[in-house]
Amino acid sequence: MPSTPAIEADDLVKTYPGGRGRPDVRALDGLTLTVPAGTVHGLLGPNGAGKSTTTKVLTTLSTPTSGTARVAGHDVAREAGEVRRRIGYVSQGTGADPLLTPRENLVMTGRLRGLGRSAAADRATALVDRFGLTELADRGTAKLSGGTRRKLDVALGLVGSPQVLFLDEPTTGLDPEARAAMWDEIRRLSGEDALTVLLTTHYLEEADRLADGLSIVDRGRVVAAGTPDELKATLAGDTLTVDLVEPDADVVRAVAAAVPGLGEVLVHVEGPAGRLVARTPDGPLLVGPTIAALQAAGVRHGAVAVSRPTLDDVYLRHAGRSWTSADTSSTGVAR
Repeated sequence: MPSTPAIEADDLVKTYPGGRGRPDVRALDGLTLTVPAGTVHGLLGPNGAGKSTTTKVLTTLSTPTSGTARVAGHDVAREAGEVRRRIGYVSQGTGADPLLTPRENLVMTGRLRGLGRSAAADRATALVDRFGLTELADRGTAKLSGGTRRKLDVALGLVGSPQVLFLDEPTTGLDPEARAAMWDEIRRLSGEDALTVLLTTHYLEEADRLADGLSIVDRGRVVAAGTPDELKATLAGDTLTVDLVEPDADVVRAVAAAVPGLGEVLVHVEGPAGRLVARTPDGPLLVGPTIAALQAAGVRHGAVAVSRPTLDDVYLRHAGRSWTSADTSSTGVAR
């Protein structure tokens, strides 16, 4: 018999007053979400899509206007105290006091979570050992590197031995080595500890590598959900990418519209560089005609690539602002 999901949200709506005669802002518009226990679930979406509001509702920091949500088996509105006892939350900004040492931060958090003095000290020591902070545990937190501070932030989120951990952009600003170390720790949390992790991130590679399941949020609702492989499988065919040199976006749009087989097209222009990205049933077959059409129109180009669908392609399909539908010839332009 399947276990109860760690997170269940059903038809969540959250509105904020517009103020000064403006209409209310509908941050969540019927969002529905299910996260199985013991998994890492990625929450993706553009800024303003509703990710932060979703997290606030699920962590009891905000009350939904309508709809229901349960975390660790408890209703976030009617049983907020029970939810808080069962979750950990790591915000994008550090939650550690820079004037305290890592050990002092952990002990203080344990005391705030209701642990006795001895239990808080023991929990701090266990987390210091687990996160490899032993040599730094009694130094000033303000002097820690960015990667070490994020380790401490996650450790602080685990002080209360939560069933569900919310991680908001946990690797933003980290160097590649520190990011890889954080990825390993997140996977260990869901594997060895059987902890449920809800991860919000803008790094699609991170979501692809870490998440057992993904929900793409846009305009306050989930617009696509599934495992990374399931979502990528929804895009048939190939992605054709052409780097452009000082392109005229209007000309590129016209060229793309005239090449049979380019079903979905994105033109991105930034300074003197640009890129044409297209979906096509057969990428290798369309390379020649596409390049020939660009050259005939006087569009200079650089590298050409054909690839299978990536999570980036899925994200752009569902939450991008510049994709066009398969039967449309116009393309969006980002300047």
